[in-house]
Amino acid sequence: MDFTTAQLRNVAIAGHGQTGKTTFMEQLLLTGGVISKAESTASGKTVSDSAPEEIERKISVYASLSHITWKDKNINFWDTPGSADFTGEVISAFRSSEIASLLIDGRNGVQIETVKLWRDLDRRNKSRMVFINRGEEDRTDDAVIAKDIHDKFNVEVCRVTIPMKKSGKWEGVIDVLNGKAYPVPAAGAKETATDIPADYKEDYETALSNLAGAAAEGDDDLLIKFIDEGELTPDEISKGLKEAFKNNRIIPSFVGAPTLNSGLVPYLDFIADIAPSPEDAIETAKKGDEDTVTVKVGDGPMTALVVKTASDQFSGKLSYIKIITGSFAPETEYWNITEGRKEKIGKIFRSIGKKLEEIKVAYAGDIIIATKLPLAKTSDTLAAAQDAIPFVRLRHPYPIYSMAVSADNKKDEDKMSELLAHAAEEDRTLSYKFNPETKQNVLSGMGELHITILLDKLKNQNKLQINTTIPRIAYRETIQRKAQAEYTHKKQSGGHGQYGRVVLAIEPLERGENYKFTNAVFGGAISKGYIPGVEKGVKEAMLNGVLAGYPVVDVATTVLDGKEHPVDSSELAFKIASRNAFRDAMRQAGPILLEPIMNITVWVESKYLGDIMSDFSGRRGRILGQSDIEGGIEEIRAQVPQSELLRYAIDLRSITSGTGSFETSFDHYDPISGKIADDVIAAAKEFITIQNLEE
Repeated sequence: MDFTTAQLRNVAIAGHGQTGKTTFMEQLLLTGGVISKAESTASGKTVSDSAPEEIERKISVYASLSHITWKDKNINFWDTPGSADFTGEVISAFRSSEIASLLIDGRNGVQIETVKLWRDLDRRNKSRMVFINRGEEDRTDDAVIAKDIHDKFNVEVCRVTIPMKKSGKWEGVIDVLNGKAYPVPAAGAKETATDIPADYKEDYETALSNLAGAAAEGDDDLLIKFIDEGELTPDEISKGLKEAFKNNRIIPSFVGAPTLNSGLVPYLDFIADIAPSPEDAIETAKKGDEDTVTVKVGDGPMTALVVKTASDQFSGKLSYIKIITGSFAPETEYWNITEGRKEKIGKIFRSIGKKLEEIKVAYAGDIIIATKLPLAKTSDTLAAAQDAIPFVRLRHPYPIYSMAVSADNKKDEDKMSELLAHAAEEDRTLSYKFNPETKQNVLSGMGELHITILLDKLKNQNKLQINTTIPRIAYRETIQRKAQAEYTHKKQSGGHGQYGRVVLAIEPLERGENYKFTNAVFGGAISKGYIPGVEKGVKEAMLNGVLAGYPVVDVATTVLDGKEHPVDSSELAFKIASRNAFRDAMRQAGPILLEPIMNITVWVESKYLGDIMSDFSGRRGRILGQSDIEGGIEEIRAQVPQSELLRYAIDLRSITSGTGSFETSFDHYDPISGKIADDVIAAAKEFITIQNLEE
């Protein structure tokens, strides 16, 4: 069945880990008639968590796309992971959806990952709704959760459904918008509407008045009427809710017990009847340094954005594509604007988890899957016209946890690099690079779990054993005072020999100036033709310092004098002479080590603030500031040596019981001395010895 843009709804289900998102999705698919039986996560048979690593660990690792046809609308649902390690999957879902549905565990209230997701949605100005899960539990009180949301985000929720739970036993929900009750159905059955029981009439009337007040926020005329008359008609409430929700002015809330198949029908009804379609939603495009332009979802030549890339054992490469304008057809050539080349499209599909359903056409606003596209990567723009402006790329966070990796069998190094590079191409929160300074392959991601799952996957699928170690730090060397040295390179081996004498002086530069070279030779002691060789020698010497072999920075070199031979001198001879002269001078100039200093921003619940401050002190950190942000979360900004942060993702998880998060970026280099420097030098010499033995 084909769906127009107006018939589409795109919803990203997100929330803190273990709030029941996958079970919720399973029950929605059952209610929507997509599956005949809802499976538990423990069974390993759910629609969303189908990858071996998800089944083994009983957690969501990837965002899973499914769809439900409800009231002649096609609702695309993303079921996203709750762990911060897989935030890249949530970013794909948020970028391609007009609506976010945040699942909150009724027993625990708003947790830190939900706070972080809320802040991201604020940045996107994206409409959101709340579903309070596990309503049947004694500890769940949707009124308490509403207050928690208000306290953390300074917003009021409007309750679209309220619980029937006066007896202490879960009886079902009341659909406030439509004035119907939905008792708990028989096992495996779908909810059906009934009249509201007399015991709940008063609760319903109060909730309806509040809902009308929220609806009035969507339209000025409705607001005036509500102020004057204190009520709105059902049609007016629906109209106001549509506008208010579309413009992110209200937070609709729902409560339910999905494992009892309760509270789901009103939720789906609201999405179909009230939630915005992608029609006229705004995307942004930008070419190079030009200003961004806005593009409305709707008619026009075909343009689309690749929001996610994945690999399937049977279908191969899968490209998840959000169509922005026009219609998307199979067996067609489109331009990959990002690559500047044409992309041949084969078949196109909708999906229910890993199950693909072939379709013949899709329209603006839909999210589809194309298989085996040779060029397409996440964030690529596809278009019918070659001159289309590319859409702004997905904004992925910088990786925060790194490991040096090597194949257990040296013959597998190329295979390992190919597989990890491919993984980083699919998952933009991964990075895989060879560091020429430390001579290590470094794999970076969003946390220990992120990296571990990837390496386990490669091991199981490709019989590839990968060893991991803590990465070496890219230290630098510099000098503290002026020094002067001379060196004569003289070699005679029959025929033309080699001769070059160089006198040079070095002095420190301001931190960050890196390098300066001056030729101060007078009287032709060194011919101008040999000066390039002298500078090459200096640059070569600066590649490996005299303390630990790290690159030398922030040094000015001045060539003062020298001597050449009419026959034996050459550029090579002067390069060798200047290289050795620089090293001799550096030994006299008070050489020291420099370590990289990182900016770090940490977000934790207020109760962990003291622990974080104390921990930074133990890491030689310097606190730059802190602020209390919404949701009872503290933001701490500091500068800490990179060497002290190599395991910070693990340590922060331990300190905050898995609730904290952080971001880092390089800032500058600072000197180190004493035992810290001695340990670095010893480790560097040991590494060089091992490297020489292996070669």
